[in-house]
Amino acid sequence: MDIEALRTFVAITGTGQFQAAADELGISQQAVSKRIAALERHLGVTLLVRTSRGSRLSLDGQVFLPHAKKVLTALEQAEQAVRPGSRPLRVDVLNRRIAPAQAVYRFYRSHPQMDLDTVTLSNENAAQAAQAVLEGTVDASFRALSAERVPAGISTERLLDVPLELLVGPAHPLADAPRTRPADLAGHRIWIPGIRPGTEWAAFYHALSEAFGLSIDALGPNFGDEALMDALADSASLATLVGSGDRYLWPQAHDLRRIPLHDPTPVYPHVLLSRSGERHPVLNALREHLRTSGPRTPDDVWAPDWVDRRVGD
Repeated sequence: MDIEALRTFVAITGTGQFQAAADELGISQQAVSKRIAALERHLGVTLLVRTSRGSRLSLDGQVFLPHAKKVLTALEQAEQAVRPGSRPLRVDVLNRRIAPAQAVYRFYRSHPQMDLDTVTLSNENAAQAAQAVLEGTVDASFRALSAERVPAGISTERLLDVPLELLVGPAHPLADAPRTRPADLAGHRIWIPGIRPGTEWAAFYHALSEAFGLSIDALGPNFGDEALMDALADSASLATLVGSGDRYLWPQAHDLRRIPLHDPTPVYPHVLLSRSGERHPVLNALREHLRTSGPRTPDDVWAPDWVDRRVGD
């Protein structure tokens, strides 16, 4: 059924005149007549009875009118639902404990009027998350994605560099160090359970290992963050890596230590992915917030050479 014919029919019932409906719709009276004739042929009934004073609804027209109005209302609601700014911005933050989630939360705290929703596509790798953005499952995602893996139709901007920290228990040899160099971690076992082959974080930690001669592994089952914290607290040799903005919790008795890395400072480069030409006002506001209010990037940054460079680098 032709929606424009339906809209024309409703317009005529409101004015009773073909010419007035034509003026309202910005078309000719001839176009109005053609639309109504086509609609009546499609339905197989007469909707309007022409008179010397204009037109009036036939009995079938009276029955059809409320349904036609409902269809037009539903169409308007459907269009409104997907207009930029008329629905919440849907952002994939990967994991609610790590820096992207905290950055989006800070944005929301400073812009409580903004309508947004966060999800965690934790089972998807960067390429799959980019595809989800492209297909409209989400509006944006934070991922460390190499330039050659960015699909057509996706825009990227590296907006959130997160410095890494070493997390160890109180008996670890580096527990009392105020900070340490990545090269000084050579010979120490760094355990990051949950690294899955084919993910961007697997590629990141492989590049980090290669650059500084580190031993990073994901051996053994992943029982979750709490089990990892328990293992660190009980070990004099085990360490892991976390982002400086990540929010992990552990019992006070664990006495775990976060040790910043420097000379150089390895950063996990979160790139904001969005559809090219996306006009959602909340996305524009989030992007600007990250540009102007994000943490200062250290001067001695190390990041894999396959990731997008920051603007100005």
